[in-house]
Amino acid sequence: MAGPVRGTPGWLRETNDRTALSLLLEHGVLTRNRIGELSGLSKPTAAQMVARLETAGLIHAVGEVSGGRGPNAASYAVRTDRMLGVAIDIDAEALRSTVVDASGDERPIAVTPLAGRSPEDDVRAAVDAACVAAGADAARVGAVCIGVQGALDPRTDELTYIETLPGWPKQGIRRRLEDALGLAVRIDNDVNLAALAERTDGAGRDTGGFALLWMGDGLGLSVDQGGTVHRGASGGAGEIGYLPIPRQATELDADARDLQDLIGGPAVSALAAAHGLGADLSGDPEARDAFLGELARRVAVGVVPVLALLDPELVVLGGPTGFAGGPRLAELVTRELRPAWGERSVVATGVAAHPVLRGAREHLIGEVREALFAEVSRIAP
Repeated sequence: MAGPVRGTPGWLRETNDRTALSLLLEHGVLTRNRIGELSGLSKPTAAQMVARLETAGLIHAVGEVSGGRGPNAASYAVRTDRMLGVAIDIDAEALRSTVVDASGDERPIAVTPLAGRSPEDDVRAAVDAACVAAGADAARVGAVCIGVQGALDPRTDELTYIETLPGWPKQGIRRRLEDALGLAVRIDNDVNLAALAERTDGAGRDTGGFALLWMGDGLGLSVDQGGTVHRGASGGAGEIGYLPIPRQATELDADARDLQDLIGGPAVSALAAAHGLGADLSGDPEARDAFLGELARRVAVGVVPVLALLDPELVVLGGPTGFAGGPRLAELVTRELRPAWGERSVVATGVAAHPVLRGAREHLIGEVREALFAEVSRIAP
């Protein structure tokens, strides 16, 4: 349905109502007068805006503020329970999920086993668990964003690299989930979502662009270009683990054939064990530093093609290995690169926990807010 014509009273009302809703989302609880001050509109206009939004059920009175002489002023907030999303991160064993509302406030994280019976059952269980943990009404959930260890081709709705998702079909997965659950569904690569979190809350926050090298059980690369993640034509950009290692790198591991063999989870675990370190890379400080030095030489092999092809402003080392290695690993990788590549910016991830889930949350905050703004367009004059 077409909106009101620009410049008409209806268009002006909708614009003002959107402004009021934006201010409440940005600042939290506000009075009518404060909305008027922040928007530059008159008190009567601000009062009309608040009345329309309250009648539509988009905002509600949450208290009173003393203004000195005279009656207290009512304060208002957005009805964040009006529309909800659920962010989901799936790995080989479990689904982690959390409710997302327009405020962006963090909610509890629920963990459910990956049953593998069907994608509908898996996602429905994750949505229900997240709502129970948050005390939210599952009927209010309108969208989910799912991070997977794979790629979704936006042209064909085909999943690839999904060895960790038993029971999930390769073809038609997004449409199948939307039809079965009655929800808007977005499926994205887990590393791409982690890059979104890095851009919002982490090391990539103030950069023009960066490359996130994800090191966990598998490897992945996500490239942020001015706030936009490069996904490739088929959605499969960044599968760097399949990249063959150069001949000179075989001295680091004679059996390694590609980067996954060199710095993937099994290789890192074996190297850590050889230095007497635990699975979390804990142990004797000297042994840990020796391990990080050897790991840095391997990681540098993976960073070189990123520098050669993309020349990013920043390389972020993420994933479980990047987080565990921390600033020291980043420092040692920088040292390895310096002779041939000069001074390069390599840093540890700035997202301490659940980066994939946080990235999915960031996407959904935008979707939930857009849904609220769409409701403004339907407010009766």
